[in-house]
Amino acid sequence: MKFGIFYELQLPRPWDGGAEHRLVQDALTQVELADKLGYDYAWEVEHHFLEEYSHSSAPEVFLAAASQRTRNIRIGHGIVQLPTNHPARVAERISMLDLVSNGRVEFGIGEGSSVTELHPFERRFRDKREVWEDAVRAIMPMFKDEGWEYHGEYFDFPLRNVLPKPLQKPHPPLWVACSQLETIEMAGRRGIGALGFQFVSAEAATAWVNAYYNSYTRRFDPLTDYQPNPGIAIVSGFMCADTDEEAKKKAEGWTFFQFSLMFYNTHGPVVPGTVNIWEEYQQWRATPKGQEALAKGGGLIGSPATIRERLKKFEDSNVDQVILLNQAGKNTHEDICASLELFAKEVMPEFHDREPQHQEWKRAVLNHEIELPEIDTGRFTMPTNQTPSSKLKAQGISPVEAAAPKA
Repeated sequence: MKFGIFYELQLPRPWDGGAEHRLVQDALTQVELADKLGYDYAWEVEHHFLEEYSHSSAPEVFLAAASQRTRNIRIGHGIVQLPTNHPARVAERISMLDLVSNGRVEFGIGEGSSVTELHPFERRFRDKREVWEDAVRAIMPMFKDEGWEYHGEYFDFPLRNVLPKPLQKPHPPLWVACSQLETIEMAGRRGIGALGFQFVSAEAATAWVNAYYNSYTRRFDPLTDYQPNPGIAIVSGFMCADTDEEAKKKAEGWTFFQFSLMFYNTHGPVVPGTVNIWEEYQQWRATPKGQEALAKGGGLIGSPATIRERLKKFEDSNVDQVILLNQAGKNTHEDICASLELFAKEVMPEFHDREPQHQEWKRAVLNHEIELPEIDTGRFTMPTNQTPSSKLKAQGISPVEAAAPKA
């Protein structure tokens, strides 16, 4: 199993004049530390206009800076919002990032999360999947060493040679954000790596991993000509400390992450300066549901022994990569660094050591030497922290409850 770190660049209020500067510089220092400690990936998202939840509107700039302070860690642009970016500009930026990082880019793509982000770019929320598919068909041939033109439903591009070209050939590994569990099957069918959030149980993880690889090996249907990238990565809340109690105390940001994500899914466009999400979060924490969710914890939050036990369940389900979400809410820079160090010392090496066995399993599955059972995923389509808010509200479920592991 491989490990990544994950950044939304969260910044709860109150803010001062230097808050964003400290946030970015601390995050760059954390990525530099992760590289030295042997972590495999550093992922950063693209979001727009989501105060407090994400101040990360230009990941390629942050990741370019990170690439100059690191040597080995893979640079995950996860994800590029295809509906809010022109295909040629996406290809140009990914290629340049690949060049400056010496060929370390992972190319994550997605649709965008809400009307708050999409509408200012004149994209309708209900069209985002169709726009995303059209963009994929337009972008991927742009990485080839020749000119390209595209005439689709949403994008019309005249014959041009899009420059520069990426160092990795034919292009950096391709991933897609799986905002709902059902999208995992789609990712396998399209031959694209799946970037999702933590499964709610080990049993569910096995079902969805099987669904992904069975779709890849039995129902392969790529959108256009690109290099397939079979794999599943999951994002999980993370804090490693000497004891479970200490880790929970230091990881308050994980529940803020869930709350603020739900807030934007629920409220739609928010007039700037009219809402303090951190204060809203404090009020929610005081409610019975808030207290219950905080007590449950969840994610990879705990002592090395606790995290090791939970990771073994992911390993048994053959997840390829676990992406650790540590920078969230008001988690401190000092606690984040200490957590990365303790995990790298006490937990990560044994899972790294068993990576060759996983790769052999994966090779056998892709070559049809191992046939995975078709497990009905219907009973595992339970809500997650990425389930649309309307469905969560109808069932009286908070995003924190949705994200918490059940087993």
